[in-house]
Amino acid sequence: MILSSGTKKPKVHSSAYVAPTATIAGEVSIGAGCAVLHGAVIVAEGAAVTIGADTVVMENAVLKASGGSVLQFPLHIGSRCIVGPQAYVVGATIGDGCFVASGAKIFNGAKLEDGSGVALGGIVHVNTRLRKDESVPMQHIAFGDPATIYPPDKAPELHAKMQFFADVFNVEGTQDARARAAATYSKFLRKAHAQDADLDEHRNVKPPQRRSGEEPPPTQVAQVDKVVDVMMLELEEMEHRRQAAIKRQKGG
Repeated sequence: MILSSGTKKPKVHSSAYVAPTATIAGEVSIGAGCAVLHGAVIVAEGAAVTIGADTVVMENAVLKASGGSVLQFPLHIGSRCIVGPQAYVVGATIGDGCFVASGAKIFNGAKLEDGSGVALGGIVHVNTRLRKDESVPMQHIAFGDPATIYPPDKAPELHAKMQFFADVFNVEGTQDARARAAATYSKFLRKAHAQDADLDEHRNVKPPQRRSGEEPPPTQVAQVDKVVDVMMLELEEMEHRRQAAIKRQKGG
């Protein structure tokens, strides 16, 4: 589904693939050769989303930009990146050749420099900068500029250092901050999506035409969930090997 939002509408390169069950809404630009798979959601709410060439957005990933009169959080994802299944990326800047694994979360104002990565379930928190070729291990948390990597049990300590509601919702972090943030964000979303309209402009690239009398290729049946699982494991292994090589170079 491709939606306009007021006068803003997505621009999808003709060579990009967008699955029929994906949702693309607002000021979103998707580059050449990209693949946006089933259930993915890419939404621009008051700020733009740009995705570079040959980037893959996998099943049920959520990519968002947001911005009001005070705070702006555009989302930029570079070329040749992979965003894994069920990843959540909002208002961040992702460099070229980055890898965001399944279930990873990257928050407003974060920056991943070229070649960096976030492993399964990793978190890059608000206004955090991950340096070139750096990686967040599984379930770990990156926080700060430049980032310091913390294990999961340090989450309460990190929370005490943050001003999350002020940085993200422009709401002072008092006792009722959660309720006031919800009310403010609800009002913003109702306004941002009030003029959404379904478009039917992008057509995925058609398969090449066969010559007259030519037999079609044999159908290959595969279990999609297993294919995705295997691919993610292979990508994780590649990431581990890359990080090991970087450590060896630094040691030498």
